[in-house]
Amino acid sequence: MPTSTADPIAALFRPFTIGRLTVPNRIVMAPMTRTHSPDGIPGRDVAAYYARRAEHGAGLIITEGTVVDHPASANSPAVPRIFGAAPLAGWARVVDAVRSAGGRIVLQLWHVGTDRKPGDLPNPSVPPVGPSGLSSSGEPVTAPMTQAQIDDVIAAFARGAAEAERLGFDGVELHGAHGYLIDQFFWERTNRRTDRYGGDLAGRTRFAAEIVAACRRVVAKDFPIFLRFSQWKMDDYTAHLAETPAELESFLAPLLTAGVDVFHCSTRRFWLPAFPDSPLTLAGWTRKLSGRPTIAVGSVGLDGPEFLDSIRTGAGVGNANLGSVVQLLERGEADLVAAGRALLADPAWTAKIRDGRHDELVPFHVQALGSLQ
Repeated sequence: MPTSTADPIAALFRPFTIGRLTVPNRIVMAPMTRTHSPDGIPGRDVAAYYARRAEHGAGLIITEGTVVDHPASANSPAVPRIFGAAPLAGWARVVDAVRSAGGRIVLQLWHVGTDRKPGDLPNPSVPPVGPSGLSSSGEPVTAPMTQAQIDDVIAAFARGAAEAERLGFDGVELHGAHGYLIDQFFWERTNRRTDRYGGDLAGRTRFAAEIVAACRRVVAKDFPIFLRFSQWKMDDYTAHLAETPAELESFLAPLLTAGVDVFHCSTRRFWLPAFPDSPLTLAGWTRKLSGRPTIAVGSVGLDGPEFLDSIRTGAGVGNANLGSVVQLLERGEADLVAAGRALLADPAWTAKIRDGRHDELVPFHVQALGSLQ
């Protein structure tokens, strides 16, 4: 039976509006790299994969990272693109399929930066790019980006945003998390520039702010722009982008001015406090300091091994912590919550949660990564 206003999970199933986008509930399908788009073209299987989540009630879908039109943006030929006739036609099919299933969908724009290795396909002769040419561990891998390269990447993101709006997406998300190019500018370990794109945290935010502003100029005022950022890195759970609320505020300010509408706040565990001496989560602090809506993400609906451990060991992960999700929404720390592995394993996760069919939930297992079920 569908939830009612008296239901303890009712907060999950209230509508939410930002710009032109209204979602029927607060559950977001988190972006997850799938590498199931040969030659960068999302096929009918990709369209069906997203449509299944929409059909079963996911309030909003954020696509997997989709690389922008820059020769060094991708590290795999199976990652989807937002340029070229065939990939664009593929994404048009995805939008149509999700729409037909009653869903809403935002396209995530991505550039891998120095996560790309020399020789990586699809352009093996093209070297990686990064703010200072450093790997996530701080080792030199390529030359620092020139101003011309920076300008080219900014323009590529803007083209991607314009194409997304033209294709009928409900918004775009800039992937500024987890050690990829935008995040490489954010982090002091990978950004040692001495020009206007380096220095303190506010200076290291300039590249992202210029991307946001460039995207904002080419899309309608009510077309939402999301930004995903993370406190941690895939290879460093203890890393912190901002050590204090004041640092977080200095990070957010240029992005607000540039035109970010929604902040997608990535942590390992969404319920943990962001800083000592305060119970507020990263989503909660971001919302308090920015006044913008936030998405909380990090083990939503899950209880078990850490993300990478669950992939390395193949350990199953159960569904849990919905009470903490609801409390987060009710306290006003987040407006939306993003589930990744839970929705990857079980396309009907949202509907089962809504209808109280918890005994039917399918737990995540590593095998779910190998298919588009």
